[in-house]
Amino acid sequence: MMSDTPIPTMTMTMPTMAMLGMDGPYPMSREASGTSWQPDSTPMEGLHHMGDPWMTMWHGFADLIYDDQGGPRGDTKTFSNSMLMFMARHDLSDGAFGVRLMGSLDPLMGKDGYPELFQTGETADGVHPLIDRQHPHNLLMEAALTYSLNISSDQAAFAYAGLAGEPALGPPAFMHRFSGMDDPEAPLTHHWLDSTHITDGVVTAGYVWDRVKLEASSFNGREPDQNRYDVELRKFDSYSARLSYNPTSDLALQVSTGRLASPEQLERDISVHRTTASLSDNRMVESVRWQTTFAFGRNSPDIGAASDAWLLESAVILSDARTVFGRVERVAKDELFLPGQALYGQSFTIDSLSVGYIYDFARFGLTRVGVGGLLSAYRYPKILDASYGSEPLSYLLFIRVKL
Repeated sequence: MMSDTPIPTMTMTMPTMAMLGMDGPYPMSREASGTSWQPDSTPMEGLHHMGDPWMTMWHGFADLIYDDQGGPRGDTKTFSNSMLMFMARHDLSDGAFGVRLMGSLDPLMGKDGYPELFQTGETADGVHPLIDRQHPHNLLMEAALTYSLNISSDQAAFAYAGLAGEPALGPPAFMHRFSGMDDPEAPLTHHWLDSTHITDGVVTAGYVWDRVKLEASSFNGREPDQNRYDVELRKFDSYSARLSYNPTSDLALQVSTGRLASPEQLERDISVHRTTASLSDNRMVESVRWQTTFAFGRNSPDIGAASDAWLLESAVILSDARTVFGRVERVAKDELFLPGQALYGQSFTIDSLSVGYIYDFARFGLTRVGVGGLLSAYRYPKILDASYGSEPLSYLLFIRVKL
């Protein structure tokens, strides 16, 4: 029997062995971005089609956002960010074959992305770095195939290969973490934790044993350039390894490490060794859904000092219509000034606190429509007051459509 049925976020209870993962004989709800894991009890959103032998899933969102970043370095902009993901799993006699596709219309917002105080990384013109702005994502975010071979009822070997995809490095990408996906603003810790979630060229192989997974990747370490509509394939020059462990259905842990060869287009002579660790806790009690993620990342470049980043984020869905979310971050930033400026090259510890709310006021077919807001505050060394002002506040107002 076949059906096209939207699975309600609030009434779905996982895990269920009716929907097995792409990479092994475990609940599909365990799978997040790329080959990363999240808690088994994480709600599965989107449109699911259960058939024989294919299972498919669609999931996505689009936000229309007004962004006002405070202080002298702040800016305002109205823009949209979005994501649409398609997954398909084909049962095999001894495993499964999978397809993963994901895209975004972010390039339409312009190459310089959107204003975000203290955000750094990548470039809009191939010459100057983006500072106090978040870059847009590529049109093609993922195009990957997977194959898993069951060794026993709880063991499997798998392979993942992508024209665009995500290597085994870091926690699930922020737009796929249940604790962070409703926040329309990218974390300041993005380039310490999950910036490799769009990699043009990646191959991963791994082994799953019940609640434990060990995997390794070879990939192109260069982050995407300012041309967001193309795919920039280069030789595989980087590698990573990740150990994941879900001790209970409500917990997901990972540690990972990797070497990224010249990740920044404007610093091609500098490679980075990245180490991350994270824990996600998911709670489902009656009508309340609550997930929290704690993560740490360290970047150790070939040239210069190592820097650390910490993230704590949480989302609480109080009902089918109301979501409260927040994020606390601490990160060491040394890219806030250009060459020739007095503070160029110095590292500063930045603390940020963001709190947001979404109210889903309407449903149209398979989609939910909501309105929300986000308020952010910062703490930083006094020497930055001349550039950023004293205690600036930033806010986002947005309308969201979610599948």
